Amino acid sequence: MQLDVESLRTLLAVLDHGGMTRAAEHLNLSQSAVSWKIKRLEERVGRPLLIRDGHQIRPTRDTRALLDDARALVEIHDRASARLVSTELSGTVRLGSNEEVDPATMALLLGRFKHTHPRASIEFLIDHTEHLVRDLEAAAIDIAIVQVADADLQPTDTVLWTDQLRWVTSCECWSDPQVPVPLITFGDHCFYRSLSEPFLVEAGIEHVVTYSASSIAGVKAAIEAGLGVGVLGSRYIGGDITPWDRGLSLPALPVIHQIVRTVPGDTPDVARALVDAIAAELLDPVAAGS
Repeated sequence: MQLDVESLRTLLAVLDHGGMTRAAEHLNLSQSAVSWKIKRLEERVGRPLLIRDGHQIRPTRDTRALLDDARALVEIHDRASARLVSTELSGTVRLGSNEEVDPATMALLLGRFKHTHPRASIEFLIDHTEHLVRDLEAAAIDIAIVQVADADLQPTDTVLWTDQLRWVTSCECWSDPQVPVPLITFGDHCFYRSLSEPFLVEAGIEHVVTYSASSIAGVKAAIEAGLGVGVLGSRYIGGDITPWDRGLSLPALPVIHQIVRTVPGDTPDVARALVDAIAAELLDPVAAGS
């Protein structure tokens, strides 16, 4: 079993500061990012690590046994990183990312990198995967954090995590086979639609695109409002977003990978160091072991 240091750091912060909100403030992360790291750690160890009692959060018995070792691991990691890191790296790195990475997490990561490498300059933008891949191929950016399907994985890609696409909705009314399914999409710029729509066509399910949004927040809001059926990674299922019952009878949608990819050719040391920093912060231990 591999334990992610940053997830352990998050667990300690939640317990030390008495909850998700204060831990998020301490770590300069969003509350959703803190919750996701805790969930990822619990999935990795195969058991709950926190007891939620009203407004209080307490460690489980297993967590209490883990705490001392967790603190030691985080301290050793930080001490080793400080010794090995070089502040001599310089140059400009152009980095692009899709919306799958929490913006607060990315801002904190880039801030730490800049503090460690003051002579390095980072130009950062958030865009859609299709645009970022095109920019990378044109050498308009140096590093891209994007989503790809199995067929588009390259040997040099660093896989951060893998997710299963799912049909989702929040309204049971879209179960009637006599009613065309209202489809919620990210628009033509997102490959989700080209991957998923053929499944509806092959199954003979009538559908019409009724809502398009350019952001994850927009698509999620439309699904949560009951405006139709969409496709999201399984990590977004929860609360009002539930699996679409008719989708359960369809063949499984593809698996997608969140990756870091560098521009073809030699990668400068400063860009390689940034890729390593991104992987250290975001890489799922399950993906690392696959």
